[in-house]
Amino acid sequence: MKEFKYVITDAEGIHARPATMLVKKAAGFKSDINIEAEGKKVNAKGVLGVMGLGAKKGAEITVTVDGEDEEIAAAELETFLKENL
Repeated sequence: MKEFKYVITDAEGIHARPATMLVKKAAGFKSDINIEAEGKKVNAKGVLGVMGLGAKKGAEITVTVDGEDEEIAAAELETFLKENL
């Protein structure tokens, strides 16, 4: 299992466009991917759950990746977050 933390830097937080892009990215991996913020934990492969986190600018999220492609999935998701959120 791989886990990393990220602080949202986008002024609008996690909103529709980046949430959809994040879900598409996560769906490309076989591993189970979860995101936790402010006590809520959701499946990163579901757009409603990701948007439902309501993570605003400055919020810390924890991404957990568990499965056969966890190394590459964690690395690519961390890069995605840095570039888009």
